[in-house]
Amino acid sequence: QLQLVASGGGLVQAVASLRLSCAASRGTFSINAIGWFRQAPGKAREFVAAIRWSGGTTYYADSVKGRFTIAIDNARNTVYLQMNSPKVEDTAVYYCAARRATNSRPLVWRNAYDLWGQGTQVTVSS
Repeated sequence: QLQLVASGGGLVQAVASLRLSCAASRGTFSINAIGWFRQAPGKAREFVAAIRWSGGTTYYADSVKGRFTIAIDNARNTVYLQMNSPKVEDTAVYYCAARRATNSRPLVWRNAYDLWGQGTQVTVSS
């Protein structure tokens, strides 16, 4: 049974950087892509970035393009989200999610993903 574990969240200053990790285990052969979403208090969960499991094609929300980088280490079955120059408005709980090959919905959609990891809190201070 595929499992995702997100980690790396914490308190960070706006001038610093932070790297989130999403480790996949058990059944990674079924993964087509990994996405990162975030949810701030009182707001809907929104797409942040995604990467295809094979080939590494990346996708970003406009709000993070140029500041965040998503990358994959297939040997470790881990996807990273490097957050550079974070802003206070990036404060949220960040979730990683896996899309299986049988799901063809656009990667920016929440329902494109079949399995979600637990969230990790990111708090950016000014």
